[in-house]
Amino acid sequence: MKSNFIGILLFVFPLTVLGQNDQKKEINHQLQTWVSINTVTRFADKWAVIGDFHIRRNDFVADPSFYFLRGGFTYFVNSNLSLTAGYAHMWLAPSNPDWSTFADENRIYQQAQFNTKVGKVHVLQRLRNEQRWQEKIVNDKPSGDWRFTNRIRYLMSFTFPISDKKSWPQMVLSDEILLHFGEEVVYNTLDQNRFFIGIKKTINPKWSYDFGYMNVYQQKYSGYQYDMNHTIRLFFYLNTSVRKEPIPTIENSGDE
Repeated sequence: MKSNFIGILLFVFPLTVLGQNDQKKEINHQLQTWVSINTVTRFADKWAVIGDFHIRRNDFVADPSFYFLRGGFTYFVNSNLSLTAGYAHMWLAPSNPDWSTFADENRIYQQAQFNTKVGKVHVLQRLRNEQRWQEKIVNDKPSGDWRFTNRIRYLMSFTFPISDKKSWPQMVLSDEILLHFGEEVVYNTLDQNRFFIGIKKTINPKWSYDFGYMNVYQQKYSGYQYDMNHTIRLFFYLNTSVRKEPIPTIENSGDE
C-alpha cells in the first residue's frame, strides 16, 4: 500500500506545481493550540462506536480556528485491521478579522486502519476518504453555495518506548498527507501535510493522551498562499466497553 501511495504522490505533485499561477508565494505563520477527546466504545465482539470532539485556537488560544465533532461505527476485521464509516461536522471560524460568521462543513467519511508491531515499535497506518461540503461565506453572511471536494488522507504513525520503565511515556512520530479533488481544486491538489512529534502516556487502562508539536502546512485554493501552523497538540483517548468481558485496547487515532 505504501509504495502505491508514494507512486500516486510522485505523479500528482508535479502536476500540481505546473498548474499553479505565477503569483509570489505567501506563507502565513500561525501559533495554534489543538485539544481533543477521542473515544472508542465497544458494544459487540466485532463492533464499536467512535466519537471525537476537537477545538483548535489561533494565536495560541486567543482566537477560534474551528470546532469539530465526528461520530461513526467501527467493524474489527481482526485484531490488527478495523474499518470505520460515519459523519462529521465542522464550525470554521472566519479568516477575515472583521467577520464573525462561522462556516459550516458537513462530511461523510470512510477509513481503514491497520495496526502492527515491529520489534518494540507500534506502527499505525490509516487511509481515510472524506466527502466534504463546505459552506461559502460572502460579506460575513452565508451565501447558500457549497463547495464539494473529495479528500484522501494517509497517516503513518510510529510509537516506541524511550525507557524500559513502564511509568515513562512513549515517543510518537507521525506524518499525514492530505490530497483533495473537486471542480474548484485547481492549484492545490496537495491540500495539507501534518507532521507530529511528541509523547504518549497511559493514565490507566481506559485513558491515555499524547502531547507535542504538530506542524500543519496547508496550501490555499489560490495556489500561492500557504498557512504554516505551529501547533501545540494535546489529544486525550478514552477506550471503554458496555460489555462485561475485558477487551483489548483499540486506538481511535483522531485528527480533524
